[in-house]
Amino acid sequence: MPSFGRFIRLAIGAWALLLLIAATPTPSMGQQINPTADAVNERQLLQELDRIQGRVSIPDQRSSVLVQPQGREWREFRNVLLRWIGGVAIVGMLAVLVVFYLAVGMVRLESGRSGRTIVRFNTFERFVHWMTATCFIILAVSGLNITFGRPLLLPLIGFEAFSEWSQWAKYAHNYLSFPFTIGVVLIFLMWIGGNIPNKVDVEWTKRGGGLIGHDHPPAYRFNAGQKAIYWIVVIGGGLVAGTGYVLMFPFYGTGIEGMQMAQIVHSIVGVLFIAAMLAHIYIGTIGMEGAFEAMGSGEVDVNWAREHHSLWMDEQTARTGPGDSQPQRRRAASPAE
Repeated sequence: MPSFGRFIRLAIGAWALLLLIAATPTPSMGQQINPTADAVNERQLLQELDRIQGRVSIPDQRSSVLVQPQGREWREFRNVLLRWIGGVAIVGMLAVLVVFYLAVGMVRLESGRSGRTIVRFNTFERFVHWMTATCFIILAVSGLNITFGRPLLLPLIGFEAFSEWSQWAKYAHNYLSFPFTIGVVLIFLMWIGGNIPNKVDVEWTKRGGGLIGHDHPPAYRFNAGQKAIYWIVVIGGGLVAGTGYVLMFPFYGTGIEGMQMAQIVHSIVGVLFIAAMLAHIYIGTIGMEGAFEAMGSGEVDVNWAREHHSLWMDEQTARTGPGDSQPQRRRAASPAE
């Protein structure tokens, strides 16, 4: 009897084990895969290659895609190609400006200062310029931190300081984008009339803008170089602003591919924009004598206006009359002059 009872218990245990194994689901349970069925489309399979997508309960079904092939290409662009583009553009421009300054130096006023000035930009124009320029500098520095901060700045200041700096840089980048955009729109509206290309610009460009030698090609209020900067600001600023808002408010009207494209355009235009503005800053400060005064005090020396913007100076003289000194002010002489 004991042997029979032990046999019964073993039989019941084995039967229970078989039931447990049978009830355990397998990966293929409920799935009937027919590799020869019409539903198996080679094109669809290739599109889903290396793509990981699940199911989510939130309304935005685009968040179910965790990994997609374009993401690796975008990451390669952001971590490798963008750094090369930005480095070559910005460092290359700085190198060109340094070599140019060492070879040519500051473009001096050949006729010296007359002691009389003429209004070139009014207070509102200068306010818009400096508001946009200040926002641009902060946006440029905070934007470059995203691309170059980790490999260049992080090893110097450490993780804690870099994290704090990056957080504040992000806030500045986001919020200052609004006054920057307003500035770009106002610049477009203020100066569009004087920045339409014409035949004078072609001749100015052929003669190198008078930056080398003693040549001073005629120009209206804005010469060809300044017109180029104007359109870079308007078009480049519009592109970085538009794509920046796409990144600030993600997935409104676009998917992950659109977000990646917006980031690519934003970053490439951004680094090229910075390189162009370095040349603009150089000419407006140490590159040309008297140029900074145009946006500093708003007035430039009459001789400066005649040398660099002779056609504009002729227009001002014709408008006010040779005997009217309204646009011109005599400046008190000082020992430095």
